[in-house]
Amino acid sequence: MSRYKHIRLNKPPISFVLDKRALLVTGVLLAILILLMLVATGTGEIKMSPLQVLKTLLGMGAPQDELIIHTFRLPRVLVAVLVGAALAMSGAIMQGVSRNPLASPDIIGITDGAGVFVVAFIVATAGTGSAFLAKAEYLPLAAFIGASLTALVIMALAWKNGLPPVRLVLIGIGIAASLAALNTMLILMAPPVLTTQAITWKVGSVYGSNWSHVSTLAAWIAVLTPILAYMMRGMNVQALGDSVATGVGSRVNRQRVVLILLSTALAGSAVAFGGGIAFVGLIAPHMARRLVGSAYGALLPASALFGALVVLLSDYIGRTAFPPHDYPAGIFTACVGAPYFIYLLYKSRNM
Repeated sequence: MSRYKHIRLNKPPISFVLDKRALLVTGVLLAILILLMLVATGTGEIKMSPLQVLKTLLGMGAPQDELIIHTFRLPRVLVAVLVGAALAMSGAIMQGVSRNPLASPDIIGITDGAGVFVVAFIVATAGTGSAFLAKAEYLPLAAFIGASLTALVIMALAWKNGLPPVRLVLIGIGIAASLAALNTMLILMAPPVLTTQAITWKVGSVYGSNWSHVSTLAAWIAVLTPILAYMMRGMNVQALGDSVATGVGSRVNRQRVVLILLSTALAGSAVAFGGGIAFVGLIAPHMARRLVGSAYGALLPASALFGALVVLLSDYIGRTAFPPHDYPAGIFTACVGAPYFIYLLYKSRNM
């Protein structure tokens, strides 16, 4: 029995191949994510079962439950899912464009560049926390500008007859360290009312998320995802190497620029609302690749689901494991991601 199913449509003229195993894996990951979302939404000082949460979401719950879920818990859960998905897709694109398993937006400094611009925007325009929340819709734009400029600088410095994998990562780490120092200086310059919030944001946290954050982040991802879907075939061709991609008629340089912009836009939007949550863009694509393969039609959705699971689970642990404290999700993603990065760096030492 064939693992693949070929589908052809006459109107509109579209043809594509479905990987049955990838569909199964994606379906299982989606089911796990939905279950974890229900559990996370129902966990707190007032506990609710997943079934009770589901009934409340469908409009059949008690008024008290609706207030708790819709006002306090659900926005945080949704932002965690969206941030994780955006970071994971950004990392998958970055690894594919550079053909480098070590590349991810946080390791090579993209998220730090986005963070510098976001913190600068907060310091320049927000005198109070409420003013910051009111300008939430502008944060992805500030983060995208910072991420894009950082990506251009890193590639320019790393270029040496191409982009050698270890050279790209090492220069990115250096840039990231410099930007992290600049970020800290900006935080120290911030008004006292924003200092705690900015430090928590720098570590990586979805604490304080609201529906404005959800709608803005969802809108950015909704705009970027169709463009990304259109670019999937080009991404698969680029994975074969520049010479092969050029030989089959692919405009490699143009596609690479567009893909890098998409990656930085996804990372920037995630950083704007999730802060410096580390290593999700590194580990999620690797986890997905082991299960669904390297074809981007399957890899990107699976990576997004893995990333959403990682951030949501990390936030759930930080929120519930050490009461009454609420620890940032970035602490737990770093605990898992840092050893994995060292392992990948060791494997790539001869590249």
